[in-house]
Amino acid sequence: MMRFPSTVASLAAKRVISSTNATPAAFAGAMRMFSAPAVKPANPEFSSGPCKKHPGYDMTTLDKQTLGRSHRSKIGKERLALAISETKEILGIPDDYLVGIVPASDTGAYEMAMWNMLGARDVDMCHWESFGKGWFGDAISHLKLRDTVTVNEYTADYGNLPDLSQCNPKNDICFTFNGTTSGVRVPDGCDFIADDREGLTFCDATSACFAMNMPWEKLDVTTYSWQKVLGGEGAHGILILSPRAVERIESYTPENRPLPKIFRLAKKGKIDAGIFKGATINTPSMIAVEDYIDALQWSKSVGGLEGLIKISQDNLKVIEDFVAENNSWINFLAQDPATRSSTSVCLTLDLTADQIKKLVSLLESEHVAYDIGGYRDAPPSIRIWCGSTVETDDVKALMPWLKWAFEEAKK
Repeated sequence: MMRFPSTVASLAAKRVISSTNATPAAFAGAMRMFSAPAVKPANPEFSSGPCKKHPGYDMTTLDKQTLGRSHRSKIGKERLALAISETKEILGIPDDYLVGIVPASDTGAYEMAMWNMLGARDVDMCHWESFGKGWFGDAISHLKLRDTVTVNEYTADYGNLPDLSQCNPKNDICFTFNGTTSGVRVPDGCDFIADDREGLTFCDATSACFAMNMPWEKLDVTTYSWQKVLGGEGAHGILILSPRAVERIESYTPENRPLPKIFRLAKKGKIDAGIFKGATINTPSMIAVEDYIDALQWSKSVGGLEGLIKISQDNLKVIEDFVAENNSWINFLAQDPATRSSTSVCLTLDLTADQIKKLVSLLESEHVAYDIGGYRDAPPSIRIWCGSTVETDDVKALMPWLKWAFEEAKK
């Protein structure tokens, strides 16, 4: 992305201003350009999903030997199995946990888990943003769990966490690790989950995996999609199961709940082991698989999980410092710094909803930041993706542009 020196902007503005034929619009545009920051982010992609590709990404270098081949061929299975084994290694997933590639992104993976396993126990549904609320809605309206078990709803407004200490260790617990649309995450360690719990935990970790430490000993079912922290392509999800989750699948069959083919995790009362060795339920995109493997290899080049977490934390620190200096007009939607997301950073502004839309539009038209408007169900806000593929220098370059756009949007 071209960087626009202030000297060039200044000369351009002066030429327009000095022109006897300058229109009011041209004059205003010149003044805006003249007062804008000197340096733009080298890459303006701050979308919260699909997210920015990793630095140095080159589609032409992807391994193409599986293209035009069956995903069930020897090479197809090998590449799918490699994606699974590299995932386990980088994320530090315990050896006795299963990792599978499943259809329909994180949504498909989480729905698959709910449809297969919920209903055996009472359930605590915890939500504080749109996706967690969606899981609660599905549990009630589609799985109709309240016909057979007790479903407790623990919720909070955007910017806060519910009182997670209410969760009962005898119950299944459903929650999002990081609220993508609220910028609020669970505290490190997930201490609200009992070590000696009887129920299972169902964790939607799509905007957390690869950017935050996952306490695997607390997580029985974990899901995410490639398109978030690693900037991969969509359509596929990852489903991670603890031994306790496998035992649930093999010992519990939901009554009066027919499972679509793409949701079936068991065969003849046993876990379908092939799913977790690369034999996917439906046909995967092998180019998307290669794209994911490429992202995993890049992850190793920046120090693996520790390096990925550091990048995201460094990005958040840039915004934290900026907000500390400018908090009369910009603040975090997350009320508690301990629950502040380092990936989906949500910020409130001292602007009306329409003015925020103007700010977002200005930054996009200047090719400074794309797709940073807050989620439609969230309070009026902006959302800056700071996951591990976003370079810290770009976050630094964005900050003065936020201030510039704020002043412009107020006019």
